[in-house]
Amino acid sequence: MDMGVFIPIGNNGWLISTTSPQYMPSFELNKQIVQKAEKYGLDFALSMIKLRGFGGKAEFWDYNLESFTLMASLAAVTERIKLFASTAVLTLPPAIVARMATTIDNVAPGRFGVNIVSGWQMAEYDQMGIWPGDDYFGYRYDYSTEYVHIMKELWANGSCTFEGKHFTMKDCMMKPMPQNKIEIVAAGQSPRGMEFAAEYADYNFVMASGINTPTAYAPNNQKLLDAAAKTGRDVGAYVLFMVVADETDELAEAKWQKYRDGADVDALAWMADQGSKDATADANSTAKHINLPEGAVNFNMGTLVGSYAKVARMLDEAGSVPGTKGIMLTFDDFLVGLDQFGERIQPLMASRTTTSIAAE
Repeated sequence: MDMGVFIPIGNNGWLISTTSPQYMPSFELNKQIVQKAEKYGLDFALSMIKLRGFGGKAEFWDYNLESFTLMASLAAVTERIKLFASTAVLTLPPAIVARMATTIDNVAPGRFGVNIVSGWQMAEYDQMGIWPGDDYFGYRYDYSTEYVHIMKELWANGSCTFEGKHFTMKDCMMKPMPQNKIEIVAAGQSPRGMEFAAEYADYNFVMASGINTPTAYAPNNQKLLDAAAKTGRDVGAYVLFMVVADETDELAEAKWQKYRDGADVDALAWMADQGSKDATADANSTAKHINLPEGAVNFNMGTLVGSYAKVARMLDEAGSVPGTKGIMLTFDDFLVGLDQFGERIQPLMASRTTTSIAAE
């Protein structure tokens, strides 16, 4: 089973709280995180793209780096770990992203992929005058389909002629072509999003939910498996969890309660408002999922809280769900959390017994 890390490209990681670890994003921080992940044998690192935060007392995600330039920098200071950058499809033309990806593949051969972000938060784009209107919510995966089609054709052939509803390519040239496959990641949760992932992606993020319910996401995995069966493609699920661990269950639970006690209600209110703007959103979509009660301090993912042994058991349980090819982790404190995972949790996981740790 692959294991990855969702690196903190935005301030404070994924805890919407004033009492959680508070930190700003930087290249140095993310370099240390990804190099630790590589040392502990993790398989991939992914950075999101977020263009406007949620404010509040913690200024949650008001500070963000840019995904492609960060991952290009990390590609040059790593040797083995796979790296995924995210493109917000409304902001960059597909031919430019295809060339950027090819460039990073040249830096880190065979280690680079692209995460497709169709966009659920209107304010990110409206602030720049590029929001196409609320009708976009209904056709964003059609838009993304043309986007990925163009990139794949450029990577395969070095040129693309295409006339679609959203894009037109007139003998668009892109050379050199990448020497390795550039994998595509998606995160569709709705039926249409799953359909898109099944047709075009190599992996799709499936959102876990709840506290210490490691297999609760199984029904969503099955939806991805059903969608992939219709296309005949092998599309793996990457499930997303936050780990809050300590020596004992009691110590870990105390930390988690502290974070919950400091929930940033103003930032949460902004998030809920943005999530409500897609009137077409399916019950399983990202826009709806972020407003569930367990998201109160933890953005859009399940949470595993407990001792190192307990977290190891729960991660193995999560990995046993049919269709799961990997787990992507976040931590309350990334540098400490990665050491805890690499030294105390991973050695106890049956699914990671063959993982080798690089020498110091």
